[in-house]
Amino acid sequence: MDISKFLNSAELDPLDKQPLYLQIALLIADKIHKEILPAGTKLPPERELADLFSVSRTTAINAYRKLEQMGLVWTKVGSGTYVAQTLNVESSSEVPWPQLFTAYPQNPLASILRDLVSTPAPGTISLAAGMADPALYPLDIFTELFNRNIATANLADFGHIPTEGYTPLRKAIAAMLSEKGISTSTENILTLSGSQQGLYLLSKVLLEPGDYVVMEGPTFIGAIQVFQAAGARVLSLPCSGKLSLELLEDFIVRYRPKLFYSIPTYQNPTGRVMPAQERQDLINLAKRHRLVIVEDDPYSDLYYDQKPPQSLKALDSYGGVVYLGTFSKILFPGLRTGYLAGPPVLINRLALEKQYIDLHSNNIAQWLVTMFLNEGKLAPHLETVRREYKKRRNAMTKALQRLCANDLEFTVPEGGCYFWCKLKQAGTSQRLLHEAAKNRISFVPGEAFYTMPTQDKELRLCFTAHNEAVLLESVQRLAKSLTQITKKNQDNDVSPSSVWPII
Repeated sequence: MDISKFLNSAELDPLDKQPLYLQIALLIADKIHKEILPAGTKLPPERELADLFSVSRTTAINAYRKLEQMGLVWTKVGSGTYVAQTLNVESSSEVPWPQLFTAYPQNPLASILRDLVSTPAPGTISLAAGMADPALYPLDIFTELFNRNIATANLADFGHIPTEGYTPLRKAIAAMLSEKGISTSTENILTLSGSQQGLYLLSKVLLEPGDYVVMEGPTFIGAIQVFQAAGARVLSLPCSGKLSLELLEDFIVRYRPKLFYSIPTYQNPTGRVMPAQERQDLINLAKRHRLVIVEDDPYSDLYYDQKPPQSLKALDSYGGVVYLGTFSKILFPGLRTGYLAGPPVLINRLALEKQYIDLHSNNIAQWLVTMFLNEGKLAPHLETVRREYKKRRNAMTKALQRLCANDLEFTVPEGGCYFWCKLKQAGTSQRLLHEAAKNRISFVPGEAFYTMPTQDKELRLCFTAHNEAVLLESVQRLAKSLTQITKKNQDNDVSPSSVWPII
């Protein structure tokens, strides 16, 4: 868990009679008491804590010592400082909720999806969440559709509907996919409360603890977390260059994985596009071994130059590709409307599992999306967002080349929402993130997209959520942060004898 988001809006008062170390300790203690920082949370190293508050490392060390004295943290030599299990004596008569919870992932990045969609601190420019720009939400069209059709709507559409989804929407989605070369029908479609729900349902239906799953590395944070939470053993297939089908076949033969999860088009986070021949070779390999492929495709409509190759599902000749789509990236995420395309036997089993979660997805959203698709509103909307996002991509490309070329290397994405960057200089993306927090800029460090620890030199920047002026300002702040960590002495440790005792 990155605690900078909880603390970067807090300011120390140099005029306060309390010393700075004590102010820091009390700020962190407050987050621990409120269980914003739960037991087991790893706190930043002293150097990063010092950078976060712009104080000396001595002050940071003394803050941690005070927290230890208060019984709120403990230190493991060579590992770091962690939030301790605490007992609030004053409220001991209350229900001990944390003791009743089932086990949950103690991964430092366990809450990152929730963090990404939370409101950033005032004045902060977030390049973290992969979101459409609210200014481009087609709310005027949805308002007009609602007002024009609500009086004549079938009221039964707003009662309970089949768990599989609103039938007219399933039919419209099937028609939309057919235009993309995906041969499908209504019975092959399950509507979802966002495509993330599809990943969760697939994990519940297909995976048992100990099953193997193959994923690209790096890949979508949400997929990593869903499969790990299901107890799956994750095998990582590097996707920075050519996809190694030889390694994938080795995984298949040795481990018999239940599925291979892939984002072949404008991959998150790298932006990579799997070439057409590579897609066909992957299908041939999967068909030979009857391997299930989960194709996650949230970005293929967001191309800025030429159209991407056909989807894996369009090439599916053995019925083994499960296709996930969403309207979050192309319309707006608040719709919480996604879909899954697969064989009817799988759709039926997923629907049985879905009924335990939400019975069916939001009716009104499905009703509105149906009219949006059936009245031909999607194509002109996509033309608008593609044109606008291309301008933003180009503006951010120029800004990064002009201001950050000495510190970052990156490739220009052909589509999607992200720049995938790598630090050239010494330092890590986590350290840059702490420095950037002070300059009111945020991003996602690269390690969040891997199942195994990395060198932590990569970072992802989203360019779709802000206009060109804001993007320029964000790159200026990022450049300032890069300059600051470059200028800082890489070895500013102080000897133990210079650490002031706490009195």
